Amino acid sequence: MYYLKLAGKCARASVQAELAYRANFWLALFQSLLGLGTGIAGVLVLFGQVESIRGWDLASTLALLGVFLILSALRGLFIGPSLEALAGMDGEVWTGRLDYTLLRPVNPQFLASVRHWRPFALVDLALGIGVVAVAAGRLGAALPLDRLAAFFLALGAAVTILYAAMLAFCALTLWNPSLLFTWILDGLFDMARYPVGLYPGWLRLVLTWIVPVGLMTTVPAQALMGSLPAAALAGSVAFAVALFAGARRLFRLGLRRSAGASGCGRGGPAGPGGLTPRPGGAGSLAPHRR
Repeated sequence: MYYLKLAGKCARASVQAELAYRANFWLALFQSLLGLGTGIAGVLVLFGQVESIRGWDLASTLALLGVFLILSALRGLFIGPSLEALAGMDGEVWTGRLDYTLLRPVNPQFLASVRHWRPFALVDLALGIGVVAVAAGRLGAALPLDRLAAFFLALGAAVTILYAAMLAFCALTLWNPSLLFTWILDGLFDMARYPVGLYPGWLRLVLTWIVPVGLMTTVPAQALMGSLPAAALAGSVAFAVALFAGARRLFRLGLRRSAGASGCGRGGPAGPGGLTPRPGGAGSLAPHRR
């Protein structure tokens, strides 16, 4: 309950900060509608020429596009902004303020994951849900409960994989701050808007097991269309759990390494740049005596 209240306070503070600039809402809405229109137009033009591509028809491709929009919205809502504040350009790893986060009485992984929110991403979330609903409606009949359950289970696994992948790349930045590993995922994430089966074999392998952006959208879309085997769904869930556990372990080791390198825990908290302030010197909290 404490962590839910903390996440709520972080969200409210971010909303208040974002609403100070009302024009940003209309700009975000325009960008979202433009991106959605471009994506749907490309799909309609493609399937205006062919009925299916390697087993993917118009309805299943729309479902995949909707899942991609949902994941992109969640990534932009709080996961991305929060982790970028830690390990992105001008993040705490670069500015030397990581120790101040570590000294706060809260789980550092939780705090690093929910402290920054971008409420305008809710527009993309609503659009993604709408596209998935349209894709489901094209099936012409009410979806059975087992198919809906499989879809939400696969979508939950996809969100877990997305978060674990971002956390793992963030942890790699803690190990080597000179490299922004998070940019690797940023560059490959857009490839998830297309079915992973459309890519060449070697790239399909990369997008499935090395940087698993292909699993995030393909598996939920197949579950919604009813073409996902039960073994594939179980494997996706197991992979999500294993990846989350590994990313969490890597993140904790990265924090320990970063804190040890900066001197946190050895003589008090470090200041910006990993330097420990001298008593009475610049940046010290002790009163200056004349």
